[in-house]
This record gives sequence, C-alpha cells and structure tokens, in this order.
Amino acid sequence: MPAFGPVNRRDLIRYLHACGFEGPYSGGRHQFMARGELTVRIPNPHHAEIGRGLLSVILREAEIAREEWESL
Repeated sequence: MPAFGPVNRRDLIRYLHACGFEGPYSGGRHQFMARGELTVRIPNPHHAEIGRGLLSVILREAEIAREEWESL
C-alpha cells in the first residue's frame, strides 16, 4: 500500500520482491533486480529517499503500473 511518492531504498527493494523480482544482484555501477528476462537497476544507497520522478522511471522499466504499485 505504498503511495506513489518518495520511498527509501530498502522499501523499494521489498516492494519489488512483492512484485516477483529477485535480487538485488551486483552489477557494473549499480545493483539490479531481475524477474525473468526483465532487469531493473536499483539506485545506490544514499541517505535520501528516492523521489517521485526516479520512482516513475524505475516502475516503467519494471513494467509495473501505478495502480499495481499502490495496491501492494
């Protein structure tokens, strides 16, 4: 039941797990999570939350609709 807004990295990973993603796995400069052939880059850990704009990009790459995100 996350609102579409700022989210911290730990919660983002937890919600992506709920959507069937596995990981995070180490990759070049960023970690990533995978579901089948689909991979999504995860922002590096920082002390700030992930904003709405970046969250929107991540969900688009993950092929997760806003309604699905808000229903978690």
